[in-house]
Amino acid sequence: MHEVSLAGGILQVVEQARARDPFERVTQLRLQAGALAGVELSALRFALESLAPGTCLADAVIEIDELPGAAWCMQCCKSVPIFSRLDLCPLCEGAQLQATGGTELKVVDMRVV
Repeated sequence: MHEVSLAGGILQVVEQARARDPFERVTQLRLQAGALAGVELSALRFALESLAPGTCLADAVIEIDELPGAAWCMQCCKSVPIFSRLDLCPLCEGAQLQATGGTELKVVDMRVV
């Protein structure tokens, strides 16, 4: 379950922001996770909520938006939506797809006090 290490990395990003611009705590944290990022959203939420007590994330509302996946089909030379890295091209049913979107996990913004 690598979501625990991802949650630790997210907490580090928040702590680095806190070091640059001091604040007491985060009230809301918004993340974006791509459908192709290999992240189980419920496990990530659980990991963040487990790490939060005693940190500036304690009692923060955590929102995780899932972004759709996208790929370039090398057979029909078009950008297509996909939901899994195992998907075939929805246009030509080709298997030569290069992921072009939906692979990221990032902190979008946070509200602090």
